[in-house]
Amino acid sequence: MSRTSVTSGSSSPWRNWAGNVTARPVREVSPASTEELVDAVRRAAEDGLKVKAVGTGHSFTAAAATDGVLIRPDLLTGIREIDRRAMTVTVEAGTPLKRLNTALAREGLSLANMGDIMDQTVAGATSTGTHGTGRDSASIAAQIKALELVTADGSVLTCSEKENQEIFAAARIGLGALGVVTAITFTVEPVFLLTAREEPMTFDKVTAEFDALFAENEHFEFYWFPHTGNCNTKRNNRSAGPAAPPGQIGGWIEDELLSNGVFQLACSVGRAVPATIPAIARISSRALSARTYTDIPYKVFTSPRRVRFVEMEYALPREAAVGALREVRAMIERSPLRVSFPVEVRTAPADDIALSTASGRESAYIAVHLYRGTPYQSYFTAVERLMTAHGGRPHWGKVHTRDAAYFSEVYPRFGEFTALRERLDPERLFANDYLRRVLGD
Repeated sequence: MSRTSVTSGSSSPWRNWAGNVTARPVREVSPASTEELVDAVRRAAEDGLKVKAVGTGHSFTAAAATDGVLIRPDLLTGIREIDRRAMTVTVEAGTPLKRLNTALAREGLSLANMGDIMDQTVAGATSTGTHGTGRDSASIAAQIKALELVTADGSVLTCSEKENQEIFAAARIGLGALGVVTAITFTVEPVFLLTAREEPMTFDKVTAEFDALFAENEHFEFYWFPHTGNCNTKRNNRSAGPAAPPGQIGGWIEDELLSNGVFQLACSVGRAVPATIPAIARISSRALSARTYTDIPYKVFTSPRRVRFVEMEYALPREAAVGALREVRAMIERSPLRVSFPVEVRTAPADDIALSTASGRESAYIAVHLYRGTPYQSYFTAVERLMTAHGGRPHWGKVHTRDAAYFSEVYPRFGEFTALRERLDPERLFANDYLRRVLGD
């Protein structure tokens, strides 16, 4: 019996997590199988409607917005297969990363690297290039061994390094432009332990020693608090153990009270009275203390993020990152801007995915955020001007103003992707305003 759910002419619009994107689709469909999704795609084409699949809405761009048919993957969840010989897991596209991580841990398995939140679906996270930080291990999409894709004509394609190779090279970060991903096969490894070392450090010290900190640690990242000279650093490295997770009270104070509860209050005060932000930043940057703990990967890589914000992130050649960050600091200091959120810096090795922000080059990421509801255009525009001067590539799921002409300059394989799109979706069934801007038409 079919469990597919169809809602037509819904009166309540779809909104993303940050609340900065809304859409009002003609109908919403929740297919319970690949076959039902194929039927939904074919029906939409017959009705002359565009199709977009949506995850949990954690993108800050309108990548998933549509006024046509919105595919919700709520019923396309769960693990299809764990292959211990090949060391892979095949999972339905709508499975939240949190559910995948906990299921793998129960099986004594883990992904090699992941981002800092795990609320997204596996297809939503990979399609937009979600990443963590790593010297040697790359984005979540770079850990894909195969994927299943429903194309505009209703075909179901299996794509891997051995099958439909040219599609696999692009579809791992496909932006929803090539079809609807229905399943993903990831490489996994035996679960391991990571020791996290979090430590305050001055801006001058961390930028001066950035290359050494990057080289000496498997996963290094830091946060700089604008209006201060203070940073918080995090080094994650594999450990022989034993496991030593944060104490229940200490972990709650750091991860919930300071990083979410008090921070939420501070952001609310700062939004209401911007003049207080520099003083709040100085207090906030000194509140977090050094700590070390050891646990399984997803408990170290990821953190709860309950304070809602809007974000822009650019990938730069790694050697340009420190100079660009210093330019951001100088810009903020000479401007009237009041920035309540830390600036985040992470890294990634080069990969071979056509539209990956790390495609063909070792990269560093600079991410800027503002509390939801705070006007962000002035800050983001100023930062974007600095990032593009370094040939920066914006995260596909985060706020930016770049278009196809720009991307054709900063992505050597951009033409390869758009030619594949022309072949797989000549009628632009999967198009929307965002894709028209970033890919052209």
